[in-house]
Amino acid sequence: MGGIVIGGGTGVTKRLATTALLTALVCAPSAAFPQDTSSQTPKPTFRSAVDLVSVAAVVRDRKGRFARNLRKDDFVVEEGGTRREVIDFRADDDAPVRVALLFDVSGSMRLAARLENARGAARHVLSAMRLGAAADEAAVFSFDMNLQSLQPFTADAGAIESALARVAPYGQTSLYDAIAETARSVNDSRPGDPRRRAVIVFTDGLDTSSEMTPAQVSAVAAGIDVPVYVMTVVSEVDRDRGAQAELAESPLRDLARATGGDLFVTSAPAHESIAARQIVDELRHQYVLAFAASAGAGWHGMSVKTKNRDLTVRARTGYRAGTHVGS
Repeated sequence: MGGIVIGGGTGVTKRLATTALLTALVCAPSAAFPQDTSSQTPKPTFRSAVDLVSVAAVVRDRKGRFARNLRKDDFVVEEGGTRREVIDFRADDDAPVRVALLFDVSGSMRLAARLENARGAARHVLSAMRLGAAADEAAVFSFDMNLQSLQPFTADAGAIESALARVAPYGQTSLYDAIAETARSVNDSRPGDPRRRAVIVFTDGLDTSSEMTPAQVSAVAAGIDVPVYVMTVVSEVDRDRGAQAELAESPLRDLARATGGDLFVTSAPAHESIAARQIVDELRHQYVLAFAASAGAGWHGMSVKTKNRDLTVRARTGYRAGTHVGS
């Protein structure tokens, strides 16, 4: 099944640099990540981040509408063919969101105003959010051969817009590496933080220099329960040449789906707006389940479904035990 089509310096030096950058992103002092200080009552958190695995799931009916009012007993979680008991459960019907906007600034993004179209797509995402006095947050990252943080997480719409203006094309693309690092940084949540997290990637879909394969990145992102949404921007000419069909069947689609996200191919502002609203709506309408992590360290594949076969569930496809779970 294809993705959603709307509208027709590798080596040691690079690895050291990206590792240092990742450490800075994750370990940055809390002042760099402003918190909502309103009197909002925090939602319950799961008992332990060590021995429980949390999974965010989007559930839709056959008409594509969100399936509401489901209970814990309506879900079935399986790992290696064995059913797992759902220990904790939460239903989000209008949750705040925390998204990392990740821009491809490779040389190919200079062509046919692709970068400006990507900025436009990001603005559609921001317009669907509730920045300012509300609890939503966004951050801005860019990547070519290296990942750069242009704006830490904030609810300040002006600061985010200023960061968008600083996004500029540069060189080659390390697309999958950048997604993996950004997924790790957006996972830096705080106890009691109710925000639903995601990485939204704006790209033309071309990757020239990543050290990680799509499967490896899927394992990283799915393992820390951060859905990756990919918004590929193509021109009308690209669309007519079949770029939409090619991108909809690309490894990027598989990457996004493995994390519980999805891929959108857009070729006009109206299409970008539809995709942006769908992404934010999905983040707000999620069920969050938790079950006990398996004892064995390493990667564990899993599946989430409902007893009602007329409903479709999208969630991450595995987790990594023996580390800090959520992962």
